[in-house]
Amino acid sequence: MEPAFKPKITPIDRIQENLVARIERRALNWLCARLPRRVSPDMLTAFGMVGALMVFSGYLGSNLDRDWLWLSVAGYVVHWFGDSLDGSLARFRKIERPRYGYFLDHSCDGLATTLLVVGIGLTPFVQLEVALVALAGYLLMSIHAFLSVRVLGELRLSYMNAGPTELRLILIALTLAMYGFGREHPIVWQLNGFDLFVGGVGLVLVALFVVQTLQVARRLAVEEPSRN
Repeated sequence: MEPAFKPKITPIDRIQENLVARIERRALNWLCARLPRRVSPDMLTAFGMVGALMVFSGYLGSNLDRDWLWLSVAGYVVHWFGDSLDGSLARFRKIERPRYGYFLDHSCDGLATTLLVVGIGLTPFVQLEVALVALAGYLLMSIHAFLSVRVLGELRLSYMNAGPTELRLILIALTLAMYGFGREHPIVWQLNGFDLFVGGVGLVLVALFVVQTLQVARRLAVEEPSRN
């Protein structure tokens, strides 16, 4: 019997230039060296998803009591631990499964981010329609990152010196502001300060997608000139 066909795996250049990258890398390496052998990357991926569910539950519960927001804050920490350590642990132990890990990690990232952002839109502080603008911006940037892996062999994990960890810190700050200030009065077009912030982040992500798309298209046009 002939061996099953295995697609050729091209090394991916991971580009991470966020503000806390060096500090975070040292912390992750320290944790990887001390995690029990029974802890696997898949367990950490599942742990990260538990964190995302905690965030979503806290946001949903904030409709009953603002104290539920503390569950969301704790959930962000749990999500960071699982999401940041799963791939790091695999690389640290040299047990990577490139195609499986890439597929599972980014699939879970998409679902987790959907839970986080939709959860924000289900709180009494931010309108769902506004949160969906932010979600659309994130998904567009995800599409750009995955396309860049295919056409450039690059996986960019940060833009404008900000990556997933900075985004979590921003969302934690937003959650604490929700707890501290409570419901705000509309400022413009029935949008309050939280709406304007979340919607503004979404519009920045959409604009960044457009700019990055034009830059990559220009680069590819030079590398693959027209044959006409």
